[in-house]
This record gives sequence, structure tokens and C-alpha cells, in this order.
Amino acid sequence: MAPILPWVAHAYTASGAVIALLATGVTFAHDFRSAFIYLMIATLVDATDGVLARALKVKERLPEFDGARLDDIVDYLTYVFVPVLIVWQARLVLAPFAVCAAMLLSSAYGFARVDAKVKTDDHFFTGFPSYWNIVVVYLYLWQLSPAVNAVVLVSLAVLVFVPVRYVYPSRTATLKVPTLVLGASWAALFLVMVWRLPATDGPWMLLSLVFPVYYFLLSFWLHSRRPALKHPST
Repeated sequence: MAPILPWVAHAYTASGAVIALLATGVTFAHDFRSAFIYLMIATLVDATDGVLARALKVKERLPEFDGARLDDIVDYLTYVFVPVLIVWQARLVLAPFAVCAAMLLSSAYGFARVDAKVKTDDHFFTGFPSYWNIVVVYLYLWQLSPAVNAVVLVSLAVLVFVPVRYVYPSRTATLKVPTLVLGASWAALFLVMVWRLPATDGPWMLLSLVFPVYYFLLSFWLHSRRPALKHPST
């Protein structure tokens, strides 16, 4: 039984790709609410698969299989590709090909860089961590003009290349408890907002912005306290 356990963890991670396929199908059907729900399920898988992998000691039991690479492949589908497809299909932006290409290519760079996830005593991401699955939901809810949406998305795509450190919410050491509490509260509010679609009334959206503001402020504060990042080749 023991040799099977590491594969259970990897299969759990890989299930995110199947969820991405389901999200893709409903996106082409313009059922964006269902697509968002699938992406939230995929995010839950991503948030918990590392805990399962560490509990089952997959690195020690299955050293020939790269679970981190599998995780990156699935994350690119669920955090980048499907949200970009939603931007295209929902007609959220002007010049959709250019904006979507910018999102895809910048995130490809972000995922491929060696220091994308820095494993120090206080884990963090380097550059904007491609949270397109979250950003696209907010843009869909806010119903801003396509021009404004394009500016927001392209600006974030540029920030992928800027070596600012962003908090790794589930693994940060600094202010870990308030980060987890606020993050869990935000996730609940986010679920309420998506579940209520197409309704967008009520205080949920405004309340849900507390954690993103906290997240960016904490990230910039921690970034300012650390020495400047060096390129991996230096």
C-alpha cells in the first residue's frame, strides 16, 4: 500500500488539469459562473495538495517523479490559460488578442524563472504571481469598460517582470495567523460573490477587498525590508 500513497498525492494535483478542462468547456458555452466555480475548486486543490504531498513524504518515496513540475503545469492551466480564455470569450477587453497574449507570455516567463518561488524562512513569489483567476473574476463583477480592463491586465502582466516579492499566503512566516484568517475569510466572501452571479449587489465585493489590500501592503512591506533581489545567474 505504501508505494501507492505518493501517486495518490500526485493524482490529486493532476486532477486540477481535469478541472481546467471542465472550466474550458463551460467557458466556450459562455457559462462564466460555472467556469469561476471550477477555478475555485482548482484553487482549493492547489492550496491543499502540498500539505498532502508533505504528509505522504512524496519526495522521499518517489524521488524520480517531479511533483513541483506537475504542479506548475496544472497551475498554468488553472491560474493562467483558463482565465485568459474567459477574458477572450467574455469580451472583457479591447484588443483581446494582444491583451491575452501579454497575459499568457508574461506568465510563461513568470512560471519558468528559477526564482519564481523563493524558499527562504519567509516564502514568497518573485513578480506578480499570475493570480489571473482572481483578477478576472473581479473585472467580470465590476463591469468596467473594456479599455480600463485592458489597462489593468496589461499593467499586471508587466508586473510579472518586476522583481518585487509577493507573499506566499499559505507558507509565509511573517504574520502567518492573521494572513491565514483573513485569507480564509476572503475565500468565503469570494465564493459568495461567485455563487450569487449574475447578481452583484450587496456589500460582499467591498468587504472582499480587505484581504487583497492587506496582501499587497504586506508584500511591499516585506519586500522593502529585504536586500535587493539578484538575478539567479549572479
